[in-house]
Amino acid sequence: MKQKIILYQVLPRLYGNRNLTRKEGGTIEENGSGKLNDFSPSVLKGIREQGYTHVWYTGIIRHATQTDYSAWGIPRQHPAVVKGKAGSPYAIADYYDVDPDLAVDVDKRMEEFERLVNRTHRAGLKMIIDFVPNHVARQYKSVKKPRGVKDLGAGDNVEKGFDPQNNFYYCPGLAFTPYFDLYHGEKSPYEERPAKATGNDHFDNAPGLNDWYETVKLNYGVDYYAGRVGYFDPVPSTWKKMLHILLFWAEKEIDGFRCDMAEMVPAEFWAWATAQVKERFPELVFIGEVYNPNEYRRYLASGFDYLYDKVGMYDAMRDVICGRQGTEAITHAWQASNDISDHMLYFLENHDEHRIASDNFAGNGRKALPALVVNALMQKNPFMVYAGQEYGERGMDSEGFSGCDGKTTIFDYWSIDTLCRASAGQLTADEQWLSKVYEKVLNFARKEKAIAEGEMFDLMYVNQQYSRQYAFLRKAGKDIVLVVANFDDLPVQMNLMLPAHAFDFLEIGEQEYQATELFGGAQIPLELAKDEVLELHMAPRDAIVLKIK
Repeated sequence: MKQKIILYQVLPRLYGNRNLTRKEGGTIEENGSGKLNDFSPSVLKGIREQGYTHVWYTGIIRHATQTDYSAWGIPRQHPAVVKGKAGSPYAIADYYDVDPDLAVDVDKRMEEFERLVNRTHRAGLKMIIDFVPNHVARQYKSVKKPRGVKDLGAGDNVEKGFDPQNNFYYCPGLAFTPYFDLYHGEKSPYEERPAKATGNDHFDNAPGLNDWYETVKLNYGVDYYAGRVGYFDPVPSTWKKMLHILLFWAEKEIDGFRCDMAEMVPAEFWAWATAQVKERFPELVFIGEVYNPNEYRRYLASGFDYLYDKVGMYDAMRDVICGRQGTEAITHAWQASNDISDHMLYFLENHDEHRIASDNFAGNGRKALPALVVNALMQKNPFMVYAGQEYGERGMDSEGFSGCDGKTTIFDYWSIDTLCRASAGQLTADEQWLSKVYEKVLNFARKEKAIAEGEMFDLMYVNQQYSRQYAFLRKAGKDIVLVVANFDDLPVQMNLMLPAHAFDFLEIGEQEYQATELFGGAQIPLELAKDEVLELHMAPRDAIVLKIK
């Protein structure tokens, strides 16, 4: 049976950290850091038992940090161009190195990573890591590049703003003069001349605090100064260097890349690079962070296996959870990408978005239970959970650079409250209940043929009187699954119409069936007939999942 992908995103620096100091803006010595070794065989076994098939380890590759590792031969970064004490995992400082924060023995950090790959696989899980192709840290310098590899920027003509064979974009003759303090507590200011363009397509020498000022944009042969004209023949230098980096990590036997801001890199590069990577590693997957729905099909055609469905399903589902839209928004979202539905990655949280239980979103993780059930079960495509989501992590800490923003920081040394209490057996009754729901739903999604392989039939076009409820059928072979979700804060008595077209489309016979309810395990006799109704009582913010034989 084909297995549905259930992805678990973890930030190792946070995931295994059990230090409860949590000093705002604290150092690694004060607040601690999780390690790769925290993902022990028993921890990974537990992740597998919760229903996951893949782990996305966020922030593996060495990035800029304010922590001084110069004693280990790692260049010190100027704090003026590092966000937070820990730094952003998306400001890569060396594409060929592992983040030393994550190592028990810094000198053996790559060996510790390679052992993690083996442990992950032995636990029956597959391993995804980040590939950050659009930008690097301002002080990028590889100290671990293989022999014969030229560093990024080596050989660039810095007298040109753009050259197809340059790795960076420049502001010739101009120093880097952003709108913030360049000292940041140091005796000497950060200096960069000529200034390089900033990662969020900011092409002058003075980015602001809301820009990705800690990063510099990589040049893939696109002349932004002339209106995005592409120069791809001969093959740009950056293409060759980034392909080498992809192959370097693929040879470590990882199973895929989550590609940060993939749409900011030309599709022509992806088509060229993914073809060569997959020729050598045909099972390796590419997951792209693409936000423009008009670009989805172009990037899939360029070699991506899956794309974020953020501007679409995530936005629609968040609006439904929060009562800003009715459930017809869910139908519109899946219909907009129906021809590529198998390639869309659904999620309710990730490191860029608010925690469901935060004050910025729903205020309580339980309120998203119907969304969890719908997103995990409605299509064959992958579904992703962010570590702590399964316990209702609130993300309402003021960690330092991140501030109290309803998100879990990626910039600061910290520990996650619910993960710490889960490991100590101190979860509340509500948190334990929610985690059991996640475990049941995710394992059901992973194991059931009707979910992994079956067709979906949206029942809402004949049930439009219900704007806070959502229902659909899934079927593969003789297995049928009926899912009904109530997004309302009130109970509802539903008379759910089952149209004749659903029976014909899914080839369902009219007869009495035996159904098993997912959450309670109750056995329910069920009479299914064309254009007849099922009477269902729905509790507030709840779902009914019936496996019908």
